[in-house]
Amino acid sequence: MKKIKIISHIQYTLFLLVFVLLSACGNKSGDDEAGQTKTLKLTFQSSENSGSYIYVEQERWAARVAELTQGQIRITMVPVEAIVKHSETLEAISAGFLDGHITASGYFSGKDPAFGLLGNTVGAWSQPEEMLRFIEEGGGRELYDELLTPYGVKFIGAITTGLEALVSKVPINGVADLKGLKIRAPEGLVQSVFSAAGASPVNLPSSEVYTSLDKGLIDAADYTVFSVNHQQGMHDIAAHPVYPGFHSVPSIDVSMNLKKWSALSSEQQTLLQQSVKEMSDSMLEILRQRDEAAVAEAKASGKITVHDWSAEEREKFRMIAQNEWLKFAEKSASARKVYDTLVAWFEKQ
Repeated sequence: MKKIKIISHIQYTLFLLVFVLLSACGNKSGDDEAGQTKTLKLTFQSSENSGSYIYVEQERWAARVAELTQGQIRITMVPVEAIVKHSETLEAISAGFLDGHITASGYFSGKDPAFGLLGNTVGAWSQPEEMLRFIEEGGGRELYDELLTPYGVKFIGAITTGLEALVSKVPINGVADLKGLKIRAPEGLVQSVFSAAGASPVNLPSSEVYTSLDKGLIDAADYTVFSVNHQQGMHDIAAHPVYPGFHSVPSIDVSMNLKKWSALSSEQQTLLQQSVKEMSDSMLEILRQRDEAAVAEAKASGKITVHDWSAEEREKFRMIAQNEWLKFAEKSASARKVYDTLVAWFEKQ
């Protein structure tokens, strides 16, 4: 069984303080005001900023869980970095300082490269539905369970934001323009692919993307979909977005503490899985509509230039990405299993 990284004394003290505060606020099972219905109160940390379209959808999901379970499960969402770093939620869930997370799996590539390969198979998917189908029908769910179980974490389901756009302060019309580009990219496979394409990736949490672009610390960012970029003012400081997306369909995993999951009834477990599927479908449809509206608004402003890569340039990038998949497969037994499962799935399509 994989050993969990030991948390430092200072980290432990901080985690304990947060845990005590959450417990005081009712982050545990208890009776409702009428003293009749037992309620399990959980705290999930997101990898999204508070107020973003995606975070709002996650808050709606939490409300939907309460509705589906008739108040028996109540989830409080907190934004990225609210309790722990975006890359430390697995340990926090394992230790009981968080109950769950909704986060990009690629953030855990430093723990096992398999997380990067499974969490964002760069260049693999033309549409987000293809990735979600692999999770449910191609062995992705089983792979997630194998990776998360050693941390005492249970995979509930996956969502995705869809094809991500790039935000950029400089024109990027093809692979050649990536050379030397200082680009924010999540750790793992995404960073490896951009590096192989000639860029200079920088690892930053989502909360620091805007200020880093504004200050010129980075030239571009692999961040999220066009509409969220637009909502957060990215195009005011980075006027050369690349859209439609060509590189990234991230798998965002919704998971929770395994012991607490096991204590749920089979009906509650089924309802949680159903709620994640509903959130996934709803998010994709809403973000598609928002993307279309945001692109039209941004173009009408005359302040940005949208760069749409040609089929030839997209294929060049995919070939670079596929070479990196194989390199990642050689980094751990789990990554090799992810790679073999992906290849077997593609061969059947």
